[in-house]
Amino acid sequence: MTSRFRFGFLALTWLVTSVNSPADPASARREHVNRLAGEKSPYLLQHAHNPVDWYPWGEEAFAKAHRENKPIFLSVGYSTCHWCHVMAHESFESEEVAAIMNREFVNIKVDREERPDVDRVYMTFVQATTGGGGWPMSVWLTPDRKPFVGGTYFPPQDRYGQPGFKKVLERIAAAWKQNHENIVEQGGKIVVALRESQSAATDQGKIDPAILDTAYEQIASSYDSQQGGFGNAPKFPRPVTLNFLTRFYTRDPRSESSRHALEMDLFTLRKMAAGGMHDHLGGGFHRYSVDRYWHVPHFEKMLYDQAQLAVAYLDAFQITRDRQYESVARDILDYVARDMTSKDGGFFSAEDADSLFEHGKPEHGEGAFYIWTKKEIYTALGDAAEIFDFHYGVQSHGNAPEGSDPQEEFRGQNILIERHTIAETGQHFKKSEDEVHQSLTRARERLFSIRAKRPRPHLDDKIIAAWNGLMISAYARAAQLLDEPRYLEIATRAANFTRKQLWGDSRKLLFRSYRDGCGNIEGFADDYAFVVRGLLDLYEASFDIEWLKFATQLQETQDRLFFDEKNGGYFSTSGKDESVFLRIKDDNDSAEPAASSIAALNLLRLAQFHDDKQLEDRAKKTIGVFAPTLSHFASAMPQMLVALDYSLSKPRQIVIAGKPDAPETKELVKEVRQHLLPNTILLLADGAEGQKYLGEKNEAVRAMSMVDGKSAAYVCENFTCKTPVTDSKELADLLNF
Repeated sequence: MTSRFRFGFLALTWLVTSVNSPADPASARREHVNRLAGEKSPYLLQHAHNPVDWYPWGEEAFAKAHRENKPIFLSVGYSTCHWCHVMAHESFESEEVAAIMNREFVNIKVDREERPDVDRVYMTFVQATTGGGGWPMSVWLTPDRKPFVGGTYFPPQDRYGQPGFKKVLERIAAAWKQNHENIVEQGGKIVVALRESQSAATDQGKIDPAILDTAYEQIASSYDSQQGGFGNAPKFPRPVTLNFLTRFYTRDPRSESSRHALEMDLFTLRKMAAGGMHDHLGGGFHRYSVDRYWHVPHFEKMLYDQAQLAVAYLDAFQITRDRQYESVARDILDYVARDMTSKDGGFFSAEDADSLFEHGKPEHGEGAFYIWTKKEIYTALGDAAEIFDFHYGVQSHGNAPEGSDPQEEFRGQNILIERHTIAETGQHFKKSEDEVHQSLTRARERLFSIRAKRPRPHLDDKIIAAWNGLMISAYARAAQLLDEPRYLEIATRAANFTRKQLWGDSRKLLFRSYRDGCGNIEGFADDYAFVVRGLLDLYEASFDIEWLKFATQLQETQDRLFFDEKNGGYFSTSGKDESVFLRIKDDNDSAEPAASSIAALNLLRLAQFHDDKQLEDRAKKTIGVFAPTLSHFASAMPQMLVALDYSLSKPRQIVIAGKPDAPETKELVKEVRQHLLPNTILLLADGAEGQKYLGEKNEAVRAMSMVDGKSAAYVCENFTCKTPVTDSKELADLLNF
């Protein structure tokens, strides 16, 4: 989230950096039970036995703060957050600290994944006033919920010139008692400034198409040509940047800048796949790398990363036909299917970075589930360990690079990383690549079975609508490109779960999350946008018209609840909850893309499906409102630039006319799916209900039919179509033109 402003009237803000310390939230004293015990969120339940008198976000806490004239301490985190565990263990489980908190403040806990609206507002404040942000987020508010002090993690005692948490609490409590009227006034000024910052960039702006080149140049300037990725440590995958690079390449594949964009994308994907951030035994990717080599990760696994990275690797495979990218995509998807999917088909949110070292013992640490000593590997593999150790860089003293393990958590431990290619390993041991491949496969299977007996990291089994939408997209795209029925089945089950459990035809509203039943928090703009995207991809994978109908219904609801009719773009919240005083339009494509960025793409696709100029205009209005952000720093919104590129291109449609199960229909569809055609939609004129629905608003589709009894492909721009073809080779020639 970009900060367009700074406050000059802050008196009590500290920015504190994280200091490593092990933690285990399960070690809290069990004799305490607070109000969080009645919540569904795994994160809130982790704090239900703290001695802190926690309240969930709501009127009960606000009324108490007003009644007792106490400031609110707001703590925001999530259940798989390592540093949230650290602060919980050091401070929130302390009787001494809790006594101060309970005496001086009304204490509120928020799960940022459950309430991103609350998180966004106060993170905007923290970032604007401290220059940084992160979780746990710690903010002090007036009884009217206006922020006046903010930070992130606070150590228990003073460290390196940073104030300890107890000292911070005591200072703020004293300041409130001595000068709370001025603090309230300051809080009011802060809220005004926050609101002004949100309204400062609401005028529609003209966007020069050259901004795509500007964004490419900005991204290229931060590219690490030796290790892949962008910038130095820590390194995040940021799939939205990779999405932009592949789309930039497809604009003009022959230009030098386009070829370089593709090179940056592919090299980054290869380095990430070889790195320790990639789980070589169980599949999937950890959150980020603390070093520039993608070696030592922060070990939590987030669903939104798996979804977006799977698509990035699928794009790479579609462009290059190189099987290494397909392999990594399958690795991610198979991990999610095995470990992150509920029995009803919804996808869980995350796996923790921390876990116990052994069953029945309290010692724990980050990455404990994933790391290995050289001795453990030799005991498991015997003579085969020599090849494995060479390939994956296993060393007797551990393999964490210098400077990446300041607390020596990984001393003597190995984080698997592909130090050598299979070819290099074969040459070293004078074996064929096939022999090495088989040896490594057997070794990974053996170590995976051993690892499965270790204590697993905590699973956040909350099912979030937005992240499920991203994951549905990934499986639907994989089903199309890899011709994998199993992936289509997984995507369909998740979509059915979303429609049944998080939507419900009687409610006509999408809800944010599910855990032991549907939650009571209505969905946000990103929930709608990401699910719509998933459904559009699922339609193109299955040609089941019900998914296009559902996507259209969700889009209409999203527009009604979140679209800014005056200025364009989507607010992240509907504005129904008056306890959240600020409606924000996210203007940064970060770990997750901004809702407006995905919504703009959805609108452009739906405009083609329905031949609806109004939807196209809404998409362009959404893109235009972010002109100030894009002109200031184009690469801040790479996913919005993907939408911009789509809006600048001629709308392209490929319609296959034929029976869905006919071999010749499948052959034509298969040919289309071999090509990366990012600004194109694929439809099926099935001569039945699907074509009837599409034809209600789209006369061109209504008239399309088979040719001489054969399935036919129509390649069109603005539904002005070339002569239909019935042969897949002829279709390939049209698509390669």
